[in-house]
Amino acid sequence: MSLNYTGMRRIRDKAARERCAKRLLQMRATLEPLHSRKSDSKLLLATWNIRDFDGNKFKWGPRLPETFYYLAEMMSCFDLIAVQEVNRDLEPLQKLVGILGREWDYIVTDTTEGWSGNSERLAFVYNTEKVWFRKMAGEVVLPSGQLIVTKKLAGTEDGQKILHEVGNQFARTPYTVAFQSGWFKFNLCTVHIYYGSASGAKLKRRIDEISKLMAFFRKRQDKENRGLKNRPEQAENYILLGDFNVVSPEHKTMEALESNGFRVPDEIGGDIVRLDHGKYYDQIALRVKDERFRVLGGGVVNMFSDVFRDTDEDREVWASMIPDDLEPDQPLEKRYAKWRTWQMSDHSPLWIEIDTEYANHYLGKIAEPGT
Repeated sequence: MSLNYTGMRRIRDKAARERCAKRLLQMRATLEPLHSRKSDSKLLLATWNIRDFDGNKFKWGPRLPETFYYLAEMMSCFDLIAVQEVNRDLEPLQKLVGILGREWDYIVTDTTEGWSGNSERLAFVYNTEKVWFRKMAGEVVLPSGQLIVTKKLAGTEDGQKILHEVGNQFARTPYTVAFQSGWFKFNLCTVHIYYGSASGAKLKRRIDEISKLMAFFRKRQDKENRGLKNRPEQAENYILLGDFNVVSPEHKTMEALESNGFRVPDEIGGDIVRLDHGKYYDQIALRVKDERFRVLGGGVVNMFSDVFRDTDEDREVWASMIPDDLEPDQPLEKRYAKWRTWQMSDHSPLWIEIDTEYANHYLGKIAEPGT
């Protein structure tokens, strides 16, 4: 079904309303090859960190009314999207889901408190005609023996710092939900891993968060699937996705991600689908025991191919909407390049296509002699 475009009539600025309709037509044409992949026998699963949605904590926003339609147009390409950086106020998310249409729904966490939690929520937005919630959801809490260890200043002695080791939970609590699409049952965990810095103790914490998360789910999955060696179709399958803050395919952050039996599908591995100068922060990692499971494709969507483009035309269109008091000493090109990431994002949607039609396999097993 098409999106609910009727609210565009309420965009008061006539030029913005007409521009929005024109840009949406361009987006629909550009995204048609991705839309055409959708079918009853496939699941298009995506992850998208939508920058600071939509708290305007950094004063580069808020998002324009037309931007919500651009975000929804992109999300409508998929059946299930894990969204990171949803802020405390849920009205923007509800507005976005309303544009997607009545067959769409969402599940969202509470905010993670504390400085490193950044008052963020994690969310799943999904098409209820393709995906259904299996009535299980929970935030990941590590047992005491598996905590993420950091060092905290406890005082000084003879001019020397005294550091004590402290066990921590995740900076932003990962969120797991049980879903099913077609024949495929799976547990989906979305994350926004601690970033910290590019080196030192804070990088170590980032790597440790990833490692502890993968180990946690390996233990859980192995326990759940004990005794199912001859019934892999009943196994619990795990997909972890989101902003892992992976540095590169060769970095220890990726090594941690692909530990404990998890793997990133070849279809989105390495540089295969990354855009020019693309980051590797966003990833999808699998630990699937169902022998019928197949990944059919994957990719990254270019958010700026039709809107907020890096062109003189688009800079002229939106220049007046960039806050005057932010980095006024910078040239317009740099200020515009930064501002547009608070309209769309500084992360591109990453997706995989999964086969969910197992009827022939199921019937074939029953048809075998002696079964």
